[in-house]
Amino acid sequence: MSDDQFSAGPAPEPEPEQILLEAVAAEIEAYVGQAGWDLAPALFALVPTRVLAADPTAAGLLGAAAGSDPSEISPESITPVAQEELPEGPLDEVLAQIGWPEEVLGCALSQEIVLLPPSAEPELDDLTVASAATTALEHPDRREARLVVAVLRGGRSASVLRLRGAAEAPDELLTGPELAPNLVAALSATLLD
Repeated sequence: MSDDQFSAGPAPEPEPEQILLEAVAAEIEAYVGQAGWDLAPALFALVPTRVLAADPTAAGLLGAAAGSDPSEISPESITPVAQEELPEGPLDEVLAQIGWPEEVLGCALSQEIVLLPPSAEPELDDLTVASAATTALEHPDRREARLVVAVLRGGRSASVLRLRGAAEAPDELLTGPELAPNLVAALSATLLD
């Protein structure tokens, strides 16, 4: 057998909708990041830019696109619209109370999280959720991060994870649709009829 038989060939090109969603997630992460760290979770509606441009009240918020005829804006263009601050409570329970009108194509959430190395898992196994959270925040090998997950009604998702750098190290940026499958599922559930 030749090595060619084991070659998977070139990677498939990502679909335009996936590229667009990844760009929207990155845009949200950059927007939220302007305010720094230690922020509450932030929810965004993903709305067709054409819909916003056709609304005189919202069109002024679009900047350069506001002066455009809505029909000249790409039908694929999506604008994230920040929502009111989420109420207090467990995030899964808060998200379970949210629903969107049909004009909303998707939604996104930005949230700060703490990541621990796999070696820390045994320390957390027998703890309550509250105790595990406290232990995670105090763990010497913890990494603080900002996670943005965006989902569309059709099932596509994109995630951006910014690992907070230490004083001597810059931030690291990771992307991928499977960084937070539970959050993808929770956000997708808000889009169900």
